Amino acid sequence: MTSKRAASPVITPEALAEQISAAKLVASEPVARYALGLGDDALILAQRLGEWIAHAPELEEDIALGNIGLDLLGHARSLLSYAGSAWGMAEDDLAYFRDEPEFRCHQLFEQPIGDFAQTIARQLIASAYFHGLYRSLGRSADPTLAAIAAKAVKEIDYHLDHSSQWLLRLGLGTEESARRMQRGLDAMWPFVDELFRRQPEIEELDGIAVDPASLRPAFDQLVPRLIVEAGLSVPTTGSARGGGRQGVHSEALGPLLAEMQVLARAHPGEAW
Repeated sequence: MTSKRAASPVITPEALAEQISAAKLVASEPVARYALGLGDDALILAQRLGEWIAHAPELEEDIALGNIGLDLLGHARSLLSYAGSAWGMAEDDLAYFRDEPEFRCHQLFEQPIGDFAQTIARQLIASAYFHGLYRSLGRSADPTLAAIAAKAVKEIDYHLDHSSQWLLRLGLGTEESARRMQRGLDAMWPFVDELFRRQPEIEELDGIAVDPASLRPAFDQLVPRLIVEAGLSVPTTGSARGGGRQGVHSEALGPLLAEMQVLARAHPGEAW
């Protein structure tokens, strides 16, 4: 059971980067820090989804997860390009030449993929969060952030549909698939609260950034309903400490960065 992606106008990360450069758009320091966090979320989740290539349970899922990962990578490239404009840095500089404490991703996105059900659990949570985030960010007073969000939300619609269908398929499937799906939800749920914690820097970005706390009611209305419809239980596990936006990460991020950055660091300045 897979969902089909609706066609949407193509605005590539390269085209957006050219627009930023041509218009000499430079993000302010607070906007750059905000865009950096969003870009890191998308980048790290894209890297995790790439681990499924040639390992998904069916060939079509290799393609589907790969496409979702590429969408997220596109979001990351646009956001990191805009963030880097404040510091004279390219997207590759930010992706490949920062160390672990300099990354600002939420801890949900860096967790290991686990089995397929755990990946679907994370993708459901992430897609529901991104769906609300980008819909709200599309109304940002910052035109560049609004443009990035307007493109991203069309792709996130597909991501949310895809993970919702798999949640139902696994939850209402066999006893084993339901057990694994519940286990995946239980493993990912401690990282939900961090997504919606208000960050101090939001105070500087009234009308530009989205207050994460404002997204929680819609998430709480949607995701628990989907879980119950799949015959599963909404987890009651406690919350992880979080801190990703302040550079505090789990032990999972270091190995991921080592794999992602090794080629660029071994051959700095090279292009392919």
